[in-house]
Amino acid sequence: MHAFRSAVESGRFDTMGELFAEDAVLHSPIAHHPYHGKDSIATIICAVANTLNDFRFTTEMRGEHRGDHALMFDATVDGLQIQGCDFVHTRADGLIDTITAMLRPLKAVSAFADKMRTELANVGTG
Repeated sequence: MHAFRSAVESGRFDTMGELFAEDAVLHSPIAHHPYHGKDSIATIICAVANTLNDFRFTTEMRGEHRGDHALMFDATVDGLQIQGCDFVHTRADGLIDTITAMLRPLKAVSAFADKMRTELANVGTG
């Protein structure tokens, strides 16, 4: 099991930043520009955890290269089913340097984006 999945499933959001390299990048499905740095990424992931309900990983796939993983998940937001995938690249030292999130369907993604704007405004990021 990938360390990111393990941390999310066990609710260890307070130590999430420890999984990421200092210069890590998060490509968000709702932001026009990527987020940079492990602290910013940890804040975003905590906001996601506060926004999505009934979150559960459904599938974990390894890529052709050792450090590539795809973690598919299901959740709900405002009563709508949302499905996503986190594409995670882990360096040889075990730290994540890139994470790209994809979400569907559009109606649920729109609801997610609205809730994330509120959540991030509450923590002073965005």
